[in-house]
Amino acid sequence: FEAAPGGGKIGQVVSAIKTDTSAIASTTLTDISGLTVNITPTATSSKILVYVQTGGGSASGYNNHWAMLRDSTVINVGAAASARSLGFAHWHAAGTNSFSSICGVYLDSPSSTSEITYKVQANCENPQSVYTNYAGASDSDAIQFGRTASTITVMEVLA
Repeated sequence: FEAAPGGGKIGQVVSAIKTDTSAIASTTLTDISGLTVNITPTATSSKILVYVQTGGGSASGYNNHWAMLRDSTVINVGAAASARSLGFAHWHAAGTNSFSSICGVYLDSPSSTSEITYKVQANCENPQSVYTNYAGASDSDAIQFGRTASTITVMEVLA
């Protein structure tokens, strides 16, 4: 694949990796610590490619949601529908200490040359914890309870 002359080239890349664990016990979307980056586009015509990879778990029988945000605006979401949670990923924890890998990619058009903050948030339908980078509450020191890393990467795509 070859980019068209003058456009489609990557101007800058900013990334953050989260290797520690954290838990969010909230029904409201809440920042996942360590999954925030800042980028300043060089032109208003630039697009920002956002890539998120994370994983985690929660208690059995609960729904978890993940969202990408540009500053305070949730991006890459489905159509609003009454009380439904909006985000780029939804997962139902089927078993105790279950774990899922979550990925999302979005090409954003911020039309700005000011610094922009991109971040990842999560919540759980019941105020049970959504665990990041580990399987769940018991988190025993055993081979079946692994550890993962999470990343957020943003790339400026020049016009």
